[in-house]
Amino acid sequence: MTTENISPGAAALMTGFSHRRVATKGAEINVAVGGEGPPLLLLHGNPLTHVSWHKVAPDLARHFTIVAPDLRGYGDSSKPDGGPDHSAYSFRAMGEDNFEVMDALGFDRFMVAGHDRGARVGFRMALDRPERIARLAALDIVPTHHVLSNVSMGWGLESYHWFFMAQKAPFPENLLCADLDYYIRYKLNKKGVGLKIFAPEAMAEYIRCTTPEQIHAVCEDYRATVSVDLAMDSAEYGKRRITCPTLVLWGSNSHCGRHFKPIEAWREWCDDLRGFAVPTGHYPAEERPDLIGPALEAFFQGREPAPQPHEARI
Repeated sequence: MTTENISPGAAALMTGFSHRRVATKGAEINVAVGGEGPPLLLLHGNPLTHVSWHKVAPDLARHFTIVAPDLRGYGDSSKPDGGPDHSAYSFRAMGEDNFEVMDALGFDRFMVAGHDRGARVGFRMALDRPERIARLAALDIVPTHHVLSNVSMGWGLESYHWFFMAQKAPFPENLLCADLDYYIRYKLNKKGVGLKIFAPEAMAEYIRCTTPEQIHAVCEDYRATVSVDLAMDSAEYGKRRITCPTLVLWGSNSHCGRHFKPIEAWREWCDDLRGFAVPTGHYPAEERPDLIGPALEAFFQGREPAPQPHEARI
């Protein structure tokens, strides 16, 4: 484990955090660490980086030791080859990276909060090594098996990228890389509210990290999702369950909230489940940190978070 220079943008956003680089068996992972108390791993989604937690991480760090990595293929982490079956970008491979990161930091058992792709990594970690995951919180997803078994026209039109990015290389890569700046700004400005949700410094970080190498890695992530990840989940469906306490939060105005019934979907996999909608779109930790931060704090301290009657600010 080495201490690395970090981008000025990430350093400014993650105030009070140190940045390190951890070599795992398959990648080199950029990770921010801060706070004190029980360990809490925060896993970001696509097309974001660890700085997507910047509005909630400092407050959580008052109660927990926060570990916020860039997933392999994203941000300033390395972008290894996906292999012929794309399994180097499976949620299991990403999960193994994070078990090794926590090993390097001296944490055997820990809690996990994930958003989007990061929540899918957390799901796989809790299934694969239940003895190591004390609690799991998932933001704005339903499990992969449920998504791909219940594809609707509405969800498909909103989430076209699942199938576009999973196409054989280099077709999606070539099209996206033809105008990376347009692509990332379009993707992050969903429904025209992105510029109101994301801090300018965070948006600049997401733009900086959107490179041809990252685009290829993200495509490999989605190729793995519809192949090796789905195969794993299908083989385990109805046979393995997440046994730790699990919290599910979703945006009432996101593709997740409008096209699925998240509690019903998660109940197919979880023994100890609670959750509720929040008045956001797909990026709840950046849109409403005033709701997400307290809910995560309560849950990870062993208290039951409850929905609050707040109005959306967008």
